[in-house]
Amino acid sequence: QVQLVESGGGLVQAGGSLRLSCAASGTTFSSFGIGWYRQAPGKQREPVAFISSGGEANLADSVKGRFTIARDNARNTVYLQMNSLKPEDTAVYYCRMGSKWGQGTQVTVSS
Repeated sequence: QVQLVESGGGLVQAGGSLRLSCAASGTTFSSFGIGWYRQAPGKQREPVAFISSGGEANLADSVKGRFTIARDNARNTVYLQMNSLKPEDTAVYYCRMGSKWGQGTQVTVSS
């Protein structure tokens, strides 16, 4: 059974950094692209970043220059490095592989 587990969220001041992790199990991780999404209170879930099975990365315009995405196939893990965080980055962050979603991790950025 495929499982995705996010971790690394927390409370940080504006301008700070966090690194989120998405650990996968139960599948051939290296064959799949992985996406990060976020959902703020009262808003729709939106894509943040995506990394293909080959390592090609795409980022939403709102996070370009501040966030990076990377994968470690040996550890079945995808990382989202978030720098220069802003209060508007506050949301629950989810990773997704195909139709499978993780449970989410809360990121709160204080001003």
